Amino acid sequence: MNINATLAASLDRQETPSPSDWETTFRQMMLFDLAADMELGFFLSYYRNFAIPSIAKTLHTNAEIQQRAMKRSYDTAIVIYELIACGLDSDRGRPMVELLNRVHRNVPGSKDDFLYVLLTLLVVPIRWIQQHAWRQPTKAELVAASRFFTELGTRMNITCVPATYEEAEAFFDNYETTHVAASPEGRHLMDATVQVFQDRLPAPLRPVAKQMISTMLDDDRLTHALGLPRAGRISRTALTTGLKLRNAITRRRPLKTKPHFTPGDAGSSLYPDGYSLNQIGPVNVPHSPAHAGNELP
Repeated sequence: MNINATLAASLDRQETPSPSDWETTFRQMMLFDLAADMELGFFLSYYRNFAIPSIAKTLHTNAEIQQRAMKRSYDTAIVIYELIACGLDSDRGRPMVELLNRVHRNVPGSKDDFLYVLLTLLVVPIRWIQQHAWRQPTKAELVAASRFFTELGTRMNITCVPATYEEAEAFFDNYETTHVAASPEGRHLMDATVQVFQDRLPAPLRPVAKQMISTMLDDDRLTHALGLPRAGRISRTALTTGLKLRNAITRRRPLKTKPHFTPGDAGSSLYPDGYSLNQIGPVNVPHSPAHAGNELP
């Protein structure tokens, strides 16, 4: 099979899908075509919340991140990937939506705070792709991604979710302009979670983990708020060069046939034998009895 034809065929499908197939379009983007970059974007969006003092204070008071940083990090990703891979209204998706609602039921915060947290998961990965991925997201992918988070927001009773990606970007930028600031709680949360990133790096790179995060965030205002070192010219050049090389290799390979995420599968030191849905989430937030038996197929 011709590799370029394979890439071209996938891109063509992502450019001209039926509007009703938005979940399939977003799933293909997330799990195949742009999987590695979407994962990096989600990773960066997680840290961004620590730069908002009101959100950082709430997270710090909860103490889940400080006490179980690795579980909180992995479980946050698993919930989102379960929803994308299986569907918002699927047998595995519904318990994840219910979990999100239970976790946030008594959490203090303004409606804009909740909306911002939701939109970090849309805007941050898309911007990373636009700047660094092997290809640009298609218009249909932007529509599909926006629709996914609009639908998720509706199920979480978050109001006034922007209808388009452009509107989401505008809200995101305006919110950060007025809310990003340093706080003791935010910097403490950042320090508590750096180790999760370090554990995924080769040993020689672990001492420069904070520098790497700062370089990927590429935002001096944000890195100052998080207490990270300022990204230097050398680290920026290294990142750009490394990503260009990776992208050149990606364009010469066929797209993977195995999805980036498989529900319930092993794939981390936290769940080396796989997981069931009732293992996901804070230990002090019980799962609904109706779904306590959701085990791996």
